[in-house]
Amino acid sequence: MTKIVACMIGLAVLGQSGQGWAGPRSKESGGDQVAYGAGSVLGTLVYAPVKASFCILGAVSSGFAFPIAGPKTAGNIVGSTCKGTWAITPDALKGKERVEFVGH
Repeated sequence: MTKIVACMIGLAVLGQSGQGWAGPRSKESGGDQVAYGAGSVLGTLVYAPVKASFCILGAVSSGFAFPIAGPKTAGNIVGSTCKGTWAITPDALKGKERVEFVGH
């Protein structure tokens, strides 16, 4: 157990290196980045199972629609229920990116 904790602390310290990041520095503080990252993870943990359930229901519905309405309509049902956003990103929380529950 102590080896795992030591490895996690080592990874956390190595991950703090600013030189390893490509691109310009962010104007956000470290606390803001952590908060948006944590919100992203928690949001995805709630959102992803709901989205997966919606996709599964769409797949089942398309199976019923296939013999009645044809393959194009069945494909549209699956496409609209399974496409779209699957993960909540920090940019989505900031309003820079849209969360599309139903795909186009």
